[in-house]
Amino acid sequence: MGTQRAFFNQLHQRTSRDYLQRMLDDKAHCMRVAKEYGHEYWDGDRRYGYGGYVYDGRWKMVAEQLIHAYGLDNNSSILDVGCGKAFLLYELHALLPGARISGFDCSGYAIGHAKEEIRPQLFLHRAEESYPFEDNCFDLALSLTTLHNLPLPQLVAALRQMERVARDKYLVVESYRNDAELFNLQCWALTCESFLNPEEWCWIFKQAGYTGDYEFIYFE
Repeated sequence: MGTQRAFFNQLHQRTSRDYLQRMLDDKAHCMRVAKEYGHEYWDGDRRYGYGGYVYDGRWKMVAEQLIHAYGLDNNSSILDVGCGKAFLLYELHALLPGARISGFDCSGYAIGHAKEEIRPQLFLHRAEESYPFEDNCFDLALSLTTLHNLPLPQLVAALRQMERVARDKYLVVESYRNDAELFNLQCWALTCESFLNPEEWCWIFKQAGYTGDYEFIYFE
């Protein structure tokens, strides 16, 4: 297994969250809407997801850290598993215009609303299904806040696919370290299927043969 990283938490911790209000706001209905991953999830009311997922430049610092950590350059190849609107890929492409960039998501809405500069490199696909790429054809496969949305069998399948197609791997998943963080996560999460603590995540990584890096985000 790889190294625990801290690239994404600086963004995660910027957001304030009213956990109890989310739980009391007809949450079961909001979960059903969110799991369609359509307009309401990305650009609708905050009760259904992001509440308007527009780009404000914040992903540049994450892209710069990834480039430094994994030695990426204009000859590198990068895959984003569950790329959403692909804002991170957009910044990686801007910083490394010669690199081979690819990303996919289960949301046709997200891909259709990605920035035009990166949209041709995106396609519709599910993280747990076999990736249409040869073994080790990417220098880096990354997945940010996607894989916890899969139940365990599909989660393991996705981890094995990431392991197969890339030399280096990096992922971010939701987790918890105590009862308070588990409660907050259960209140806030609309699409999460795998509620695991760090020890359980590491066990899953080993079962799947995943050797890449990882980062946990917590709801404090």
